[in-house]
Amino acid sequence: MKPGFKELVAKAKKGDSKAFAELYSMIYKELYYYALCNLNNSEDAADAVSDAVLDAFSGIKNLRNEEAFKGWMVRILTAKIKRKQAEYITQREYISSTTSDYSDDDDKTLDIPSNESKYEGIELLDQIESLTHNEKICFSLNAIYGYTSEEISKITSINSATVRTYLARGKQKLRKLIEESR
Repeated sequence: MKPGFKELVAKAKKGDSKAFAELYSMIYKELYYYALCNLNNSEDAADAVSDAVLDAFSGIKNLRNEEAFKGWMVRILTAKIKRKQAEYITQREYISSTTSDYSDDDDKTLDIPSNESKYEGIELLDQIESLTHNEKICFSLNAIYGYTSEEISKITSINSATVRTYLARGKQKLRKLIEESR
């Protein structure tokens, strides 16, 4: 991180909103891309980051270690992502339980994010979508933030050996998909 990072965190802990904004400006892109990789919907990713930042701003006074700011933010965001993914599952279950109640003429649909990652020239997001939930979280924390399996274990509460397994499987799947798309 930048020189003076710890001092910015210390100021933010004392309620300095400008210091918090500067900290956020250092990591907002990484937070957004992490959320986008896991939610596959730009609006939901932005909402998750926004919710995480609000929680972090209101709770930063409780942060014990200034150097842990970035990891702390990722943990908060990971919780928001998991909550949103649980909403997706609930919505899908609701749709599947009610679709037999509607005829083809009914215009009753819920706004459930579909595979929205059709960004020009970025096929990797489509391929990341094929990973399991845990593979995706572990892969994105490793690829975007460079976290080790031990650090990912602390953030996600997944055993570090299991994290390494998810990373290996996820990378293997992605390699295969990339080779197939050539």
